[in-house]
Amino acid sequence: MQRTSDLLKNRTKQIWTIRPEASVFDALKLMAEKEIGALMVVDKKDKVVGIVTERDYARKIILKGKTSVKTPVKDIMTPVAKMYRVKPETLVEDCMVLMTGKHIRHLPVFDKSKFVGIISIGDVVKATISAKDSLIDHLSDYIGGKY
Repeated sequence: MQRTSDLLKNRTKQIWTIRPEASVFDALKLMAEKEIGALMVVDKKDKVVGIVTERDYARKIILKGKTSVKTPVKDIMTPVAKMYRVKPETLVEDCMVLMTGKHIRHLPVFDKSKFVGIISIGDVVKATISAKDSLIDHLSDYIGGKY
């Protein structure tokens, strides 16, 4: 069974961050530029203080009539205390259950209090499909007498 640490080992994408004082517009611009859906929000000491996502923008800016140019990220981010997060040893299947149950697309990974990475629903789905494909191949080989 794969764990979140396995997913993080295979990642080649950089983790992008933004400061809480930055404008939501700047966060959106960075997400669009990097083709990602979430940014970790870090303070001046690079400590994670929250996460901001495209969904935060849609629900907390657009629907409330605010402007992304004037609103700081800290006003719409999910603070670290309210973030759903997982540990490196968390099973991928458990991540899938959490993400599906809580309707979230990104899960920060923390080793105790240290931020070590972030996984997306895409990472989890790819890993799950890969594991199922491997199982199917092994079962086919077994049934076909290759063992």
